[in-house]
Amino acid sequence: MSGLYEVLQKIKPRPGMYIGRASVSDLFHFLVGYEFARGELDIEPTEWEDDFHENFQPWVQEKYHVSTSNSWAKIIMLHCGSEKEGLDAFYRLLDEFKNRDKNLDLTDKVITNCEENLQISKTKEMNLHS
Repeated sequence: MSGLYEVLQKIKPRPGMYIGRASVSDLFHFLVGYEFARGELDIEPTEWEDDFHENFQPWVQEKYHVSTSNSWAKIIMLHCGSEKEGLDAFYRLLDEFKNRDKNLDLTDKVITNCEENLQISKTKEMNLHS
């Protein structure tokens, strides 16, 4: 059985085949049913699925600077003119969400490199004045 991310990648090019139409709201309802069905079948969620179900909603809220009990799909639709635009926005957000830790790792590496370079510069400066 495919995991959630693989299912989302199958839906992306042909949403009508899986959820009836290109709609972020329909995708949201599909995913609620998908999560429920897997739970009923005692299929353990993957680490990525747990992360998505626990963190995507608050991440979207933070991204759009909103505090609400509305679903991520409704938050996305506040910024889109159609359900299709909402679905396209969802997939852009999904990619960003999926890569957020990689971006943090890269930022940490840049900060660490800057701190190391600063320390090296300070050491060189101290040696020049000694």
